[in-house]
Amino acid sequence: MTSTTTPVPIAWPEQLRFPGQTAAHPGPVDMTMMYVMHHAFRRDLTAFAAAAAATPAQARTTWRALAARWDVFAAALHHHHTGEDAGLWPLLLERADEDDRATLAAMESEHAEIDPLLAACTAGFARLAAEPDDDARAALAIRLTATRASLARHLEHEETQAIAIVQQVMTEQEWQEVEQVHFRSGLRTADVLALVPWALHRVPPPLRRSVFARSGRPHHAMWLLTRRRFEQRERVAFAYLDRPWP
Repeated sequence: MTSTTTPVPIAWPEQLRFPGQTAAHPGPVDMTMMYVMHHAFRRDLTAFAAAAAATPAQARTTWRALAARWDVFAAALHHHHTGEDAGLWPLLLERADEDDRATLAAMESEHAEIDPLLAACTAGFARLAAEPDDDARAALAIRLTATRASLARHLEHEETQAIAIVQQVMTEQEWQEVEQVHFRSGLRTADVLALVPWALHRVPPPLRRSVFARSGRPHHAMWLLTRRRFEQRERVAFAYLDRPWP
């Protein structure tokens, strides 16, 4: 007599959804940190565009603080996109079908479109940190709005299509290996201490608790140690915003 057993269903992790996020595909890979970064990128470009429009060119302390704050954002975005280009997209391309390869090629081309926009914004912040210039301020506000729109389109494309491919062809172990080699490597302790309060800034408390439940006590401890100093700098940089920003 042959006995049969009922297969045990595989328990996939719950995928978190952050404000502004366009999709959260189910699957074996926990995408929490990817979505945390996407939330931070959207949040920052909303704030920078609003601050550039509202901050007088003569506000020297504020523009220097904004330029320093932009450097934090730009470095985080560059590191994130470099990790995707060097590690994630090539791995997915090896396993993708023709339609998926078109999506992955678009991911890289969209990165290439965003890079010159970021460089132009960096130059604008540097100019205004050095001297008051009303024309430069107006031009920077326009560039930031364009950069925000371009990155928003890219993140939507990535969340709706590229991450669906991740969930179809990768395991959680493979994802952890890619994260370790291409996203976490090269980060010094000082970099992590700067990134933790930045990444969790304005994340709703219930979501923040879920993130710490997955990332562990060290990140929670870093956030507790660094968040007040980070928030003090935020108030200086975004002093001319007359309402809380997303």
